[in-house]
Parts: sequence; C-alpha cells; structure tokens
Amino acid sequence: MNPTIQFSDFGLHADVLRALSEQGYTTPTPIQAQAIPVVLMGRDVMGAAQTGTGKTAGFALPIIQKLLPLASTSTSPARHPVRALILTPTRELADQVAENVASYSRHTALRSTVVFGGMDMAPQTAALRAGVEILIATPGRLLDHVQQKTLNLSQTQILVLDEADRMLDMGFLPDLQRIINLLPKQRQNLMFSATFSTEIKRLAQSFMQDPALIEVARRNATADNVSQIVYAVPSESKRAAVAFIIRQRNLKQVLVFSNTKIGTSRLARELQREGIKADAIHGDKSQKERMVALEAFKRGEVEVLVATDVAARGLDIVELPCVINYDLPHSPEDYVHRIGRTGRAGASGDAISLMAREEERYLQDIEKLTKTPIVRKDLEGFDPERVRHRERSAREPSAERGRAEPVQRRPSERTVAPVDEWFMKPYQPQDDAAASVKVQPQQAQPGLARAAEKRPAVAALLGGKRAKTETA
Repeated sequence: MNPTIQFSDFGLHADVLRALSEQGYTTPTPIQAQAIPVVLMGRDVMGAAQTGTGKTAGFALPIIQKLLPLASTSTSPARHPVRALILTPTRELADQVAENVASYSRHTALRSTVVFGGMDMAPQTAALRAGVEILIATPGRLLDHVQQKTLNLSQTQILVLDEADRMLDMGFLPDLQRIINLLPKQRQNLMFSATFSTEIKRLAQSFMQDPALIEVARRNATADNVSQIVYAVPSESKRAAVAFIIRQRNLKQVLVFSNTKIGTSRLARELQREGIKADAIHGDKSQKERMVALEAFKRGEVEVLVATDVAARGLDIVELPCVINYDLPHSPEDYVHRIGRTGRAGASGDAISLMAREEERYLQDIEKLTKTPIVRKDLEGFDPERVRHRERSAREPSAERGRAEPVQRRPSERTVAPVDEWFMKPYQPQDDAAASVKVQPQQAQPGLARAAEKRPAVAALLGGKRAKTETA
C-alpha cells in the first residue's frame, strides 16, 4: 500500500471526511485502502483481515458514500427506507458497529439504528417506523421485527455479513437464509471477517455474484504486534495465577477469557476477594448488565473484565494492553479473535495463556491454525504448592494444632429448651387411664352427660364395645 494515500483520495463526500477528521483518522488501514474502492464500484466483496485492523470502516464508509445521493431531510418515514442491512453475530458487535456508523454519518441526513435481542422491542420499533437508511442487527431480533411487521426490507440495496464465520458457529445459518430470501435479488453483498472457513465460502457461493476476494494478511494469522506466551499452570492454581500476573505486571485494564459461564462468574468473585476490581459478562446476564459492565471497564472503573467468547467479537477498547486466556479455547479460531482484542489500530499488546496439562492438544491446534509457534514458559515467582497450602489453611484454620478443638460454651451461653412435664409421665393404656380418672357426680356437667347419651354406638370392629345380647 502506498503510505501517502489518504481518505480524501477515495472521493468521499466532504461531510464524511469531516467526521473522520474529527476522530483523528486521515490514513486508511490496508483493509480499508483495498476494500473501499472496490465497494464503491458496486462489486460483491469478501474481505479477510486480522481483527482490529478497521474492517468496519472498510464497509461503512463506502456504504455511506453510496447512499448520500438518496439522503433526505424529510420527516416522512417513506423517505427513509432500509437501504443497507448489516448483520452481526453478537449484541456487543452490533452496538459497536452502530456507534461507528453513527459517528461516520453524523454530518449527513442519513439515519441509522441498531436492533438486537435482550432489549425492549418498543424503542426499536419506534425507530424503525420513523425510518432508517442503515440498519445494524443480529439475525434473531431482525426476524422478530419482520414477524411483527415493523420492518420492510423490500428496498434494501446492500447486505453486509460481519463476522460471518461466527454466525455459522452460533447456528445462525437457517436465520441467514431466511433473511437473504426476504431481500431483493438485485443487491450488493459484502462479507467481512478475520477468518474464512470452507463453510463460509460455500455460503458465499450461494448468494454472492463474482465476489472480489481481499486478503491483506495470511488467513487466520495473528497480529505481529501482539506478543504471545503460554504459562504451564495446574488447573487448580489458575485463579491464583491470574491474580499473580495482574499484580506482577501492575495491569489496570485486562480482558480475561473463560470457556464457561460458571467459571467466568467464579473467577470474577475470586479476584474480587483478592482486592481486584473485577466483573464478569456472559450469556446468562441480561443485556443491560453486560452493557453496564462493558462501559465500566472502558471507563477504568473495572480493572479486570472476565468474559466468555460472547465478548471475543466486537469489543473495541482503546489501547487494551493485555488479554489473558484463563482457559485455552476449544476452537483455535476463537483464539485468533480473543487475542485480537489487544494490539488494535497498530498498538502493541500482550496475549497470555494459562495451560494445564490436559489442554496441550488445544495449544497444538492453535499453532497448527496460525502456523506460529507460541513460546512456553514457567510463571516465575509463582508457587502452586504455596497456593494450595494457603487454600488448605483457609479451609482448616486449626490444622496447625493437629485437629480442630471443640468450642466450649460458658454456662451462661447455653440455652435450655422448656420441657412439658406431661411428656415425662409413663405411658398408660387408654382403659386404665380412663379408669384412673374419677369424676365426682356433683362435678359432672349436665350438657356433657346428655351428649354422651346421644353418642351412637360403635361397632366392635371399629374399636367399640361388644353389645350384650338381650333375651325376651
């Protein structure tokens, strides 16, 4: 790429260039430099680039440029139909793309909005009915609006699949096919992702027309400005190792990945007990809770954000210095996206992974995919035996005395439950007990006597007295 090329060389509108200048962007990244001219030509594009290299601007800027002639200041919803649809696999990525599109088009009359699950549909419905030209959405919530008849895609001219490989991994293929069938046949199709699997290429062949393949780096490669290292740590000592690394490196902003929701919450609680400001995001948390945690992390109020792979896509945190893999991912492609959260926009970053003995095969799969050996080291200064001893001591506070001593109560501390003396009497058969209770005639009440006379006889089988035989 010519290092002197500028965004102004693409023929972008002055309002778009103004928005870019306000954000400090003047020189495009390699993927932007190659993709923007091709998209402006109207061709279908399959763009592959390392995560964090600016893929969003690579499709957002030419889309805005192409739609500007159709922009309208009218308040009529009919003048603002959905002309560009951008699909993303996760809510976080959808929100991030929507922020970028809004910032790039801030000085134009184009409208944009985002819809995703986990949020009330009413505000989204109101925005759609008011009219938007650029819609960013997750597949499931988009189909919800289609079913509710709050969305019309009959005038959509451009379709973008962002992180399409992740959408397939998450089982969105049937939803994608339904959405594609709802769109006009004549349209421009764009697909941008960090990786392109065989399944992705098969999907592209089903709806794209002679796409231009743009790859600015070797497929599935990791960024050169990210330092990668693996520490061998037993599984039971990993939580302590994370706290040790954070303190040793004095990290004030680090993203930690765990494979499970339970493990994510547990690790966040353990770090909080260690005095580290930590929070967790995963699929069981509401969208509001996840967004609050992300914003607190970006503001620096939370130092450690523990996340499942739901956060591996779409997080764009300025100058995130470090990513820690608490668990090695089972899918090697997820490793590429995880460590892509650091070292963004040309900055340097560290990717640290903790590997137990049983995770060796996952590391081998990662190295096979990326074709890059990862340095293995021991975590100097970290003693797993000392950690286990400390945890045992915490569970058994009297272990150093041999065994726990029973706690003696002072007499004043003992509580005595009241005793009903009736329960202390010996058992007496019912007949004998009744015989021992003598009622004086003068004490008997007339009402009770009459009730006894009216009481019907009970058969012997049911416990009554055997009746005497009367003779004539």
